[in-house]
Amino acid sequence: MTQAACRDVEYQHEGTRMLGLVVAHQGEAGASSSAAAVLLLHDAFGVGEEMISHATRLAAAGHPVFLADVWGERATPVSVDEIGPLIGAMAQDRKRWMGRVAAAHAALDAQPEFAGRPLALLGYCFGGSSALEYLRTGADVAGVAAVHPGLDLLEQDWSTPGSASVLLVIGADDPMATPAMRQRLAKHLSAAGLDHQLHLYSGTTHAFTSPKAADSPDPAVFAHHPRSAARAWAATTGFLAELSAPAS
Repeated sequence: MTQAACRDVEYQHEGTRMLGLVVAHQGEAGASSSAAAVLLLHDAFGVGEEMISHATRLAAAGHPVFLADVWGERATPVSVDEIGPLIGAMAQDRKRWMGRVAAAHAALDAQPEFAGRPLALLGYCFGGSSALEYLRTGADVAGVAAVHPGLDLLEQDWSTPGSASVLLVIGADDPMATPAMRQRLAKHLSAAGLDHQLHLYSGTTHAFTSPKAADSPDPAVFAHHPRSAARAWAATTGFLAELSAPAS
């Protein structure tokens, strides 16, 4: 059995140093495979152990991963006092926000592990919002998977969307993805002619895949839910397998 190898990739956006991470099987560069590649967009905590664990599991399943560094300098904030200003700065300057995602996409394209493969964007929490915003503003990729995204961060102008199949994985009680927000997004995706599916988990709030939320001080807002997390992983890997399948 081959092992996943990790390689740092430095890239730039508007003078900010970004430090992404390629995670792929050893010897995968140049391999002929139709398995989807993944541009992984981190949650609010940055390129930390949790996101690297996701990347490693995906690579073990045959999907090479480029883990983007949206915050820059591989920052890994740990408190609300750090996270709030970072998210707020992106929401207030969407050109810079999407520019950082686009820079990661360009850095991925320059890596040999990803050549010739369909590409899926996979984002958790803030990363899910990032993936959907990137699609909304014109990204053309094979797929977009958003796991407990903050739909409250999305703009509503879908007049020039890109193209992708879309997977939404959301807790039914997530205050950052309310029924009204979900319905509005579904209307936008349908109007844009984008194939989409929604996996909705009962008794589940925000950030449910994250072990960091196991001892949540406010479980009505965010809390770890192991069963929903396992279902989310199965839905995500199934979605990637579908993107990898030859066209019928």
